[in-house]
Amino acid sequence: MRTLPQDANRLNAAIALTRFGMGARPGEIDRVAANPREWLEAQVRVSGAAVPRGEFPSSTDQVQALLAYRQDVPDRPTSRREAGAGPEAAMKNSAAVGGNRPTDPAGQAAFDARRESRQALTRVAAEAFLARAQLATTTPDGFAERWALFWANHFTASATKFQSAIFVDAYEREAIRPHVFGRFETLALAAEQHPAMLLYLDQAQSVGPNSIAGKRRNVGLNENLAREILELHTVGSDAGYSQADVTEFARALTGWSIPAERDGGGGGGGRGGGRRGRAMAQALAGETGQNGFVYRPVVHEPGERRVLGRRYADSGRQQGESVLKDLANRPETARRLARKIAAHFVADVPPAALVAALERAWTTSGGDLSVVARALIAAPQAWEPAPAKFKTPYEFIVSAHRAFGTEPRQVLPLRQAMLAMGQPPQSAPSPEGWPDTAADWAGPDALVKRLDWSRTTASLVQAADPNATAAAALGSRLGERTRQAVLRAESRPEAFTLFLMSPEFQRR
Repeated sequence: MRTLPQDANRLNAAIALTRFGMGARPGEIDRVAANPREWLEAQVRVSGAAVPRGEFPSSTDQVQALLAYRQDVPDRPTSRREAGAGPEAAMKNSAAVGGNRPTDPAGQAAFDARRESRQALTRVAAEAFLARAQLATTTPDGFAERWALFWANHFTASATKFQSAIFVDAYEREAIRPHVFGRFETLALAAEQHPAMLLYLDQAQSVGPNSIAGKRRNVGLNENLAREILELHTVGSDAGYSQADVTEFARALTGWSIPAERDGGGGGGGRGGGRRGRAMAQALAGETGQNGFVYRPVVHEPGERRVLGRRYADSGRQQGESVLKDLANRPETARRLARKIAAHFVADVPPAALVAALERAWTTSGGDLSVVARALIAAPQAWEPAPAKFKTPYEFIVSAHRAFGTEPRQVLPLRQAMLAMGQPPQSAPSPEGWPDTAADWAGPDALVKRLDWSRTTASLVQAADPNATAAAALGSRLGERTRQAVLRAESRPEAFTLFLMSPEFQRR
């Protein structure tokens, strides 16, 4: 039977909303069907992606809060178990802050104050995550939201560490979302210099051994940020870089840091008095940048650097920035990230023609992500009807809310659901970020957890007609077998459960 133009538009509208976007809300397929591609292209804006509603602290605010907390709670070693516990576990484990529980009243009061300070910092992160989920479930710009989440995951700064956890919301708002449709090198620089990344990958602790500070203290180089930029954020391991390249890049990055108590930002002052004392304080404070970034010349490793065959003069802060910009613009980065985008949006093993089209758009535009996004929208391979991507737990929960026309109202049920399904909020287990392949999320136990959540959710749904809900959420993607199963269900909760667990809804 010949497909009528309006039928093709409705199918493309369903694809645009469920594959490119975060899922269809009631009536959205009908609205987008007028011109699905135009709907997507209208979301590619130089201003970037929308930020969640609400008044939340900036990274500058959080730096001051962290410094105040550090003054009250002296730094202590963090166990491996605690480092990977995530913000919710950090709140539970806050009784351990500052050592053993004191027995005298004054000590107990100070202990309680420190614990409350830590909990307040992590509580803000939880509330911000709820706002992020509410944006995802209600936004009319689902493609821009998915595009922003892709880049936030690519430049993962995980909440598995307490110090980075309190910056994760500000990180997305300040470093990721404003730049997702700009040049990749701009996005990369904003992400790598943000306090969330500098703390997550321990760059703020890196000191050049031959720097002014390095010669006076028994501290040294930390290669985490340099290694992850090379391996994960830009060229990848196939580029053929060596350990020497990692070390040289790490040396170039020394000096990238955040404010410290000695700068005076956390209530402390400079050292000494007079002209010499002021000069020393200024040298220690370094050069301030955006969003709480500080460059400290006193810890920068002096000398020329050589990374991937290219030489970089000893230009201080600009040395590391120059290396990063060159890595962002290398052809290996274009090739690797073109494949990663195609794999996220279309299929775990993406079509070679699609990867080539995205790589070409990246290269010819100089890494302009708006051009790459439009190339994805224009690619015929991205519009194949069969859904090939299995939803992550977050995508599943968000798309379910969108299908029912609702949004999460409390953070605790949302967090519990994501924990049960294996994706604790903003707590990717490694700098690699969350995977998004079927092999990672479609295991038997994972499906049981989704079924449990679906049954609970189905019993609470206020929507009157399961059949209408399924048709509005999936449009032409709703298969006859699923339609009949929903229609013949013995109860409304069973019908909604069948809809949520259907292959069409589990995939995008």
